[in-house]
Amino acid sequence: MQKKILIIDDDPVQTKLLETKLPENGYLFLSATKAAVGLQMAINKHPDLIILDVMMPIINGYNLCQLLKNDPTHKNIPIILLTSRDKEKDIEIGRNVGADAYLIKPVSISSLLEKIKELLKN
Repeated sequence: MQKKILIIDDDPVQTKLLETKLPENGYLFLSATKAAVGLQMAINKHPDLIILDVMMPIINGYNLCQLLKNDPTHKNIPIILLTSRDKEKDIEIGRNVGADAYLIKPVSISSLLEKIKELLKN
C-alpha cells in the first residue's frame, strides 16, 4: 500500500517539484497551501508523513507542528519541517515543537527522499 505524504507549503514551486518526485518514488501526494487546510487534511486523510513549511501566513509551521504533536491521534505522524530558516534558534524551536526532522531549503530531492524513507521505517 502506498504511503501518503501531505505537503503543507505555500510555495508553488516547491509543491510542484514534490508533486512530481514523490509519486515517481512510490508515494501518494497530498498538498495544502494553507496551514488550516493542511490541518483539516491531516485529520481527514491520515497521512503517513507530513512535510511542513515554517513560514506561512496566519498559522506558521511551528504552531501547526505543535498542534499535531499535542494531539494523541496525530502525535505519531512523522513531521519534517522544510524551511529556509537556518539559524540554530530556528532549528531548536523545531525540535521543541516536536518535529522529527528539520531540513533547510533548498534541499536536494535525494536527501529529502532519504529522510522520508528513514522516518517511515521507524
